[in-house]
This record gives sequence, C-alpha cells and structure tokens, in this order.
Amino acid sequence: MSLFRKKDEPVAIIPDAEGMSVKSAIETRRSTRKYLDKAVPKDLIEEVLDAGRMAPSGGNSQTTRFIVITKRDVLEDLNKIVKDEFSKMSVKPGMYLPKVNAIMQSKAGTFRYDYHTPVLIVLANKKDYGNAMADSSCAAMNMLLRANELNMGACWVNQLHWLTDTDQLTKYMQKLGLEEDETITASVAFGYPDTKDGLPNRIPSRRKGNPVNWVE
Repeated sequence: MSLFRKKDEPVAIIPDAEGMSVKSAIETRRSTRKYLDKAVPKDLIEEVLDAGRMAPSGGNSQTTRFIVITKRDVLEDLNKIVKDEFSKMSVKPGMYLPKVNAIMQSKAGTFRYDYHTPVLIVLANKKDYGNAMADSSCAAMNMLLRANELNMGACWVNQLHWLTDTDQLTKYMQKLGLEEDETITASVAFGYPDTKDGLPNRIPSRRKGNPVNWVE
C-alpha cells in the first residue's frame, strides 16, 4: 500500500512477483522498450512513484520533482520536440552512440525516444544542487526495481535530460510543472510489457564491464 496515501483511501490489490527478493529484483531487471497500448491504473503508478520518493538524498534534502505524464497528446508533443531538437544537431567524432542514433533517426523522422510508453515519469532537481543527478539516479533506480517486482516494464530514458537546456523543451516542461530553477535529470518509461507472456524480460545480462578493484 502506498506510504503516501490516506489511511482510509481505497487501493487496488496489486500482485507482486512471487517470492522476489531485492537480490532477484536487481539481477533480473531488464529494460523494456516495447509496451502495450494499455492504460496503467493510477494505483500502480503510485506504487512506483513511492519507491522513487523513498530513495536516499543528500542531507535528506528530498528535492527531486516527479512529473507524471499519461496524457497521450502531451507524450506526442514531447516526442515531436525531441525529434525537432535532435534533427538540428550534427554528429561529431567520438559522440556517444545512442546520441548519434537519436540524431540520425530524428533527421529521418523515425525516432521515438519513449518507446510508445503509456506512462512517462520525468525527474527534475535543482540546477545549483550538487547532488541533483545522484539523488535523481537513486530515485529512478528504485522505480525500475519496483516496476520489476510488480511484473511491469520500465526503462530509463535519457533524451529529455540531454535536451534540458533547449528553450523549446524547457518552456514546454515548465507548463507541466518544471520550476525555473530546476533541470531535467532523468525520465522513466513505465507500462505493460508487449511480450508473449505479458511479463518483462528477466533473463540476466552477463556483466562484461564494471571492473572491481579490491584494496585489502
């Protein structure tokens, strides 16, 4: 039950993945990039939001803002803005490959940064706050793990963060609740996975990087 819901407020019964431990949620979490065109109940969204709101923050500042978008027209507007902004950019040597793909696909008119998600949760934090990215990253990771536990799909998407300093996106997001002293730090796509069994892909991904140095 949501920690932030009123005591007597009714809540839908949401089945968690049977017997999933924190370890299992971490090891089986995979990004979902294909969603069903199906509305997600508000109670389910709130469960994921609560996980993000319970994340640690520097000095317990709790300054991360969550902007939840489920309105299709708004999601389409954001997609148009993202494509427009990336289509203005040029590919440069050594550029991060996903950003190269975003630019090239936007120029071709085929880019869809949000994977047609029915729910987009945009995270923002204070521009002059040194822990803005760290706090928002903790919140986003909590939400991704909670989504996995709830048999739902989720994916961290960076494109709004990459474009946070563009006038077109900033002005639009401010209409949705972004404050003038805030910057977009992350966003999370969330919804029902478009898979044969209706469950997110949980095949663990073998670690090829992330080296560890022991100092003993």
